[in-house]
Amino acid sequence: MEAARAVRTMMLVMIVSVCGAVPTTAPSQEELSKAQNYLSEFFSDVGVSAPDTVRRSSLDSFEDTLKKMQEFFGLTVTGQLDTNTLAVMARPRCGVTDVTRYGHFDGQPKWDKTVLTYRITQYTPDLSESVVDATIAKALKVYSDVVPLDFKQINSGTADIMIVFKAQEHGDFSPFDGEGGVLAHAYSPGEGTGGDTHFDEDENWTLTSAGTNLFLVAAHEFGHALGLAHSQVQTALMHPTYQYVNTEGYKLPDDDRQGVQALYGVRASSDQPTVQPKPQPRPEPEPEPEPVPDRCSRNLIFDAAVSIQRDLYFFKDGYFWKRSSSWSGINARKIQSVWPGISKVDAAYEYKKDNKVIFFEGNQYWATRGNTVLPGYPKPLSDFGFPPSVTKVDAAVHVPFISRTLFFVDYKYWSYNERRGKMDRRFPKYINRDLPGIGFRVDAAFENRGYLYFSYGSTQTEYHYQRRRALRTLLNYAWMDC
Repeated sequence: MEAARAVRTMMLVMIVSVCGAVPTTAPSQEELSKAQNYLSEFFSDVGVSAPDTVRRSSLDSFEDTLKKMQEFFGLTVTGQLDTNTLAVMARPRCGVTDVTRYGHFDGQPKWDKTVLTYRITQYTPDLSESVVDATIAKALKVYSDVVPLDFKQINSGTADIMIVFKAQEHGDFSPFDGEGGVLAHAYSPGEGTGGDTHFDEDENWTLTSAGTNLFLVAAHEFGHALGLAHSQVQTALMHPTYQYVNTEGYKLPDDDRQGVQALYGVRASSDQPTVQPKPQPRPEPEPEPEPVPDRCSRNLIFDAAVSIQRDLYFFKDGYFWKRSSSWSGINARKIQSVWPGISKVDAAYEYKKDNKVIFFEGNQYWATRGNTVLPGYPKPLSDFGFPPSVTKVDAAVHVPFISRTLFFVDYKYWSYNERRGKMDRRFPKYINRDLPGIGFRVDAAFENRGYLYFSYGSTQTEYHYQRRRALRTLLNYAWMDC
């Protein structure tokens, strides 16, 4: 049971600073209560347990446990709740029981393969995707340099180590807490979420001493993902504090190297004596990745398009391209990597008043806020008031100044009153009659800078809705900066 718990144990990286103790006035009842909770959580003798397990230090007295904590952080060991001890307790820190030297999780979980795959499903905007890719690879290399493990990045499917940058609640019941608190967390080796590593998007991720250095935090977290717990050695990478050091030519410190080699053996190419690892099963071949649509094709046809927070999103064959209003390049990404459960988008629109984006696929739709699909979805298309004959929406676009959303189906379109939550009377109407100049059908539509854009096939029309006038015709791929 303890080993099973350890496999799913989450490790949190936070910032702690320490200093010597000085006498203080008697602690208040609130301070005593907080101290008891702190010691129960981080210095209990129960051992490492799952995040939702309540841990209590019932074997040692409060004074004995407090002395352990003070000794660990280099404080004056008094067994008294002095000012500096309270200050250390008040600072953000790691969420696992502390140990001495390098440590492993209970049961010493480890990977039983020599090639581990990893996948970054959501990137940080603080750094370019290519820089993040290179930094993550560099952080993993500090381990592959000393143990017989190799790491391979994949761009689709489920990897051994799934990596994501997200803020606040992000689907694992351990929400991040904003800038400067919890920096990242990772799961120890195992099935399911084992090895998965999450970074707090509220941090300012950098490659320097300013902000939070992505390489150092990633290298620490991957130690957890490989089976390392925390170390009391202050120069160790796995010490439970964030501390910037020069990352140029960074090598794994001795304490961490000894810890990871105790699990996996020594890489033959390292300077250490060769330790033959146990025979490992050959990794299964990776499935062929799905072909990414060619955004620079002159015949590019969009499945859907939408403006979200002034950024443009274009959808095609399960992928989307994002064109940022601040311009940071255009890259294809899987829809499911951002909005789980939505594999294809037929139509989409943003309703800013509720801070929602609505996605349509077939005869159902989803409401999302940010990267989160709201509970209770998907819902049936009929909720909007469509007749049973409508089983798919070709395109949708919200017109803010009249608070109407236009839905396009075959040769007709509907007008939906967002305030009243119902379709306007005398709809549907024929597209070519009521919106002259855009043709007979629409298969993608979006709003940008006060104009509407109606796309059919590989071309689209820029449209002035108030004047009911077509302004110009464009090719879809013109948005792709090819």
